[in-house]
Amino acid sequence: MRRWKAATAALAGSALAAGLLGTAGALAVAGNAGEAAASTAITPEDYTWGNVRIDGGGFVPSIVFNRTEPDLVYARTDIGGAYRWDESGQQWTPLLDWVGWDEWGYTGVASLATDPVDPDNVYAALGTYTNDWDPDNGAIGRSRDRGETWQVTELPFKVGGNMPGRGMGERLAVDPHDNSVLYFGAPSGEGLWRSTDSGVTWNEVTSFPNPGDYILNPDDPWGYENDEIGVVWVTFDPSTGSPGSPTQTIYVGVADLQESVYRSTDGGATWEAVPGQPTGYLPHKGVLDEGTGHLYIATSDNPGPYAGEAGQVWRLDTATGTWEDVSPLAEADTYFGYSGLSVDRSNPGTVMVTGYSSWWPDTQIFRTTDSGENWTAIWEWSSYPEKSKRYTLDHSSVPWLTFAKQAVPPEDSPKLGWMTEGLEIDPHNPDRMMYGTGATIFGTTELTNWDSGRTFTIRPMVKGLEETAVKDLASPPSGDAQLLSALGDIGGFRHTDIDAVPDLMYSTPYVGTTTSIDFAELAPNNVIRVGEHVGSSEEPTVAFSTDGGRNWFAGTTPGEAGGGTVAAAADGSRFLWSPSGQPVHYTTTFGSSWSQSQGIPAGAAITADRVDPSRFYGFAGGSLYVSTDGGATFTATVTSGLPAEGDIRLEAAPGFEGDLWIAGGSDSGAYGLWRSTDGGQSVSRIAGLDKADNIGLGKGAPGGTYHTLYSSAEVDGVRGIYRSDDIGRTWFRINDDQHQYGWTGGAITGDPRVHGRVYIGTNGRGVIVGDTDVPGDPGDSTGGTTGGDTGGDTGGDTGGDTGGDTGGDTGGDTGGDTGGDTGGDTGGTGDGTCAVAYSKTGEWPGGFQGEVRVSNTGDTAIDPWELVFTFPDGQQITQLWGGSHSQSGSRVTVTGASWNARLAPGATASFGFLASWQGTNTAPTAFALNGSDCSTG
Repeated sequence: MRRWKAATAALAGSALAAGLLGTAGALAVAGNAGEAAASTAITPEDYTWGNVRIDGGGFVPSIVFNRTEPDLVYARTDIGGAYRWDESGQQWTPLLDWVGWDEWGYTGVASLATDPVDPDNVYAALGTYTNDWDPDNGAIGRSRDRGETWQVTELPFKVGGNMPGRGMGERLAVDPHDNSVLYFGAPSGEGLWRSTDSGVTWNEVTSFPNPGDYILNPDDPWGYENDEIGVVWVTFDPSTGSPGSPTQTIYVGVADLQESVYRSTDGGATWEAVPGQPTGYLPHKGVLDEGTGHLYIATSDNPGPYAGEAGQVWRLDTATGTWEDVSPLAEADTYFGYSGLSVDRSNPGTVMVTGYSSWWPDTQIFRTTDSGENWTAIWEWSSYPEKSKRYTLDHSSVPWLTFAKQAVPPEDSPKLGWMTEGLEIDPHNPDRMMYGTGATIFGTTELTNWDSGRTFTIRPMVKGLEETAVKDLASPPSGDAQLLSALGDIGGFRHTDIDAVPDLMYSTPYVGTTTSIDFAELAPNNVIRVGEHVGSSEEPTVAFSTDGGRNWFAGTTPGEAGGGTVAAAADGSRFLWSPSGQPVHYTTTFGSSWSQSQGIPAGAAITADRVDPSRFYGFAGGSLYVSTDGGATFTATVTSGLPAEGDIRLEAAPGFEGDLWIAGGSDSGAYGLWRSTDGGQSVSRIAGLDKADNIGLGKGAPGGTYHTLYSSAEVDGVRGIYRSDDIGRTWFRINDDQHQYGWTGGAITGDPRVHGRVYIGTNGRGVIVGDTDVPGDPGDSTGGTTGGDTGGDTGGDTGGDTGGDTGGDTGGDTGGDTGGDTGGDTGGTGDGTCAVAYSKTGEWPGGFQGEVRVSNTGDTAIDPWELVFTFPDGQQITQLWGGSHSQSGSRVTVTGASWNARLAPGATASFGFLASWQGTNTAPTAFALNGSDCSTG
């Protein structure tokens, strides 16, 4: 985990409010729940902050190299801030973590410019939306120390770092001769803007004739696609200036289908549309090859970054004024738009461009070494569906980039990418190239192999750049999973090591956006997750695991249910689901059937009591609802004094029956933190936290009697992350002004095994983890939460690893010595050329989950394979993944799936299943692979 200490920043500008400029010292707040010893003061200096590693996870529209200084590289994201490349560590350093709650829109970066005259200077156009989703205007951020500290100038209009066309650009540019002069191409019909004092003040260039009238969808009722894309790039011609004097010739691209390229030859005083220019497409990029005098334009029929079905690449000879279509493919053969345009500054005439919207079978990248006369593609068809590739892709550092998909020609897994709008060749090293995708940054340091016919390796170059939107977080009290995350777009991950990139996101089923995840407190191997699809999919939107999130199986979906919140009963015997806008349902059969809950409004926020399996809580419309019959019926208990508007977060306390916390509200009404200690029959407000948007519980302080509390809240006008070790009597701010992360009002949780550790969900900066450096606050991992022993001493509780010392560990792989061998592997020996390992990974009354690993121990390949075995007690498989099966009585036959049907010598295939059982559940002891007996063990 990358960690860094707080640094002092200079922040100025009218857009920065008091909340962002609040004191960096500890702010202690007296509450009214003091039933524990006084808390030791905690200060921001006691904490270090970093990320739970995912590496990437979102769209990177642009990579920007400094033209003067080698290895000075920046990346911008659409919602996750900006980053600077650390060459020594081969990773990215975040630059905008100082952005606070009130200016959360500054986490969207619409453009970025690095100063070629003074490399210490860097500029960023800040703002996420041009509609009313973002209430604030945009700003230009400027830094004189490479992004370590920033000052901002608010603009009189909004900026859209996450709007259509965000991959076009760069809109922001520094004059290469007079670096006090900058230009910015604005959206929303605001035209072209200029600064002559190094970005401190800005004025519209009133002589610029065309602010861009293209609108993607004028009839969009959501206000997202009906804004003008505007002025999209600015390019200087350095041959028309001298050091200290403004460059005279400037080219500007405008989102207009008729006149899209403009030129000034008098330093921006007057402008004209460049004669003879192409029409009918939008200019995504405009890049000048100074060695040849050619201006290249990459165009598309759509502003992107998702769509585009046609496009062209044009070349302007700036000396003669002649335009020429130099597209890599004929227009009739093009099914995508062009973007990702870059020239090799070390080798004039060498140009690269991407087919950014080629989603199938993969993105396309083209390269020319003769100014566009001839192009070669990074892949070409050989014999369909096979492709001939100039590259190999090593994704081992970020293995989840396969998105749980097996390669099925002509598609690869992982892909080269999609939404590839930003590609740049290193101006100091022609062998290095980086490009952004919708999920990562890929790159190579062997690029010129392309020209000699040798293959080159592409790898993720994304370490340190974290760009996920976090919907929910859960940290189990036992087992090998440290953290379970629910994420937008890429589902979420099971982290067994928060310092390591996980192998894969949740799959079987894969749900693009996971909105909620929960585990059973007393049986934490039982987990449920729900979500919504990104794009079209027929897969269910609910899934279950009985081995702590290692393996999943789909449940049925009641009606059109999707998204919302879920809650697992304390013992894992049932689950509650409140889908978005739909009635609340519960299941006692791991989702094979559902029943509608009564007495609770549709779409209510829900949670489970962490001790009493029959008790659930719900909240909607200002009222608290309680169920004491496992979610079948609810009764409104508290109907006044609670927030009637705003998002609400509910958390029940492990180890304390009937202990519930309620956080949330809105500025127009009640807004804060409440607690109930009588099962929701009454609540009391916790004084001190004026605006608490969430509440998380973690391991209590040494010698304490209760959990440590965490909240993203506002106190006396200061927004921060607050912590209490004394049940809310005293709160201390633990973050500082350099670690604010924009909006943090969603998911938050403490670690039940490490006192002082907190996990914070952000809207674009991934999962933030804070750890304390306080002596005597050691961050141990001995398990269990102070005041709430969630583990038993006898084990075997309903399919869950309850943390017992002697128990069955029914979700484990090794089985218990005294808990009935509910998770053990079968033993035995054999003399065949195959070996089988059978294990039960979860068990509950009447059902269980199993896993079988089949290994080829012989000298020849087995293709295809078929495994036969018999259940001793008549168990019946109800669902199987990783293969297909048939069952006749107790006899089961399993054949491999298309992707694991061939077992090379020494190879292993595995499949999992759900099954029912009655009476006893003895494991099978004999297995035959293609008619040959296998050893077991």
